Amino acid sequence: MTSIIRNDYSLLAPGPVNLHPEVRAALAMPMIHHRTPEFDQILKNVLSEIKNVFQTEQDVFLLSSTGSGGMEALLVNTLSPGDTVIAIVSGKFGERWALMAKTFGMKVITLEVPWGEAVRVADVEDLLKKNPHTRAVLCQACETSTAVAHPIQELGQLIHPLPETLLLVDAITALGAYPLPMDQWHIDGLVAGSQKAFMLPTGMAFVSLSTKAWKFVETAQCPRFYFDLRKEKIANHNGETFFSSNVAVIRALEVVLRLIKEQGLESLFHSIHRRAEFTRLFVQKLGFTLYAKAPSDSVTALRVPPQMDGQKIRSHLEQVHHITIMGGQDQAKGKIIRIGHMGYIQDDELLHLLKSLGYTLRSFDPDFISLEQISTIADEARLWLEQNP
Repeated sequence: MTSIIRNDYSLLAPGPVNLHPEVRAALAMPMIHHRTPEFDQILKNVLSEIKNVFQTEQDVFLLSSTGSGGMEALLVNTLSPGDTVIAIVSGKFGERWALMAKTFGMKVITLEVPWGEAVRVADVEDLLKKNPHTRAVLCQACETSTAVAHPIQELGQLIHPLPETLLLVDAITALGAYPLPMDQWHIDGLVAGSQKAFMLPTGMAFVSLSTKAWKFVETAQCPRFYFDLRKEKIANHNGETFFSSNVAVIRALEVVLRLIKEQGLESLFHSIHRRAEFTRLFVQKLGFTLYAKAPSDSVTALRVPPQMDGQKIRSHLEQVHHITIMGGQDQAKGKIIRIGHMGYIQDDELLHLLKSLGYTLRSFDPDFISLEQISTIADEARLWLEQNP
């Protein structure tokens, strides 16, 4: 069997992302059993090293699910039906978490934030004062659908002194892409996804709970079986996973964690920030404008030029230039495009994206931008990359 993916194909979505060559090599290795000394050592290494990315002293659990499964795990392990939770909703994934909490019988107070904007900490504080029995605040670190970064550090400072309230954070499009130190910022529940900054295929969620959150686990009454972190904790401490392990992805995760350790978290954050800055600077020169008022480094959302359709731009970019980005969802559908900055991305891919976007705009309106303008912007971009390593 041969791959249908072209050699010049570039995956610049908010996730999944381009895989590092060493990750691809690890995924191609022969399968081994998850109850063998060889895998036991891999699992031991991964469970230890992944704490460095979470920047926590707490256990981190590896769940064979998408990130949404990790979001569910945080809810059912810490909360009970009837509990009051505040759900910060600023896009599709905030909506999903609020709906998930309602499904488990929780009383959900929705804090609606306009799409493209970050939550105001003062608004959360007001809601907590009006609802003193709130058991958890749910928030995305990065709302993927709008590319907004929420003020997680400030929320942690607000909620940490409240002994009966948790801060649960969906960091699926954030952890490993920019600073989000779990312990230092007083995050009580944190979930990440394999297909984002961890540079792996979709299919695993990584979750961790604070000491404060573990006290909630003892009294939580939500039904849980597969996502019961108590069972997983005992199994991990015995050197195994409670259910069958996702051997291929965990083995590749060991490679990723080694690469991150060799590069250093700060250097990794800098490289992703550099890609985000490049995109925000030069794609705007083509005629796009920023959508998020508090932009995340992991993904950039851009308003498309007037009279153009973001969905058509995305399709043309993929069909003609072999680059995959994402469009908008719901109220933003057709109005924005979203470009990811995580994963294995080389400078020539950034330049290829920039020029291809320019050519795509010309294909819809030849008068919108000239070939000379595209060439000039590309030359400026190449020089910027050289001067900003």
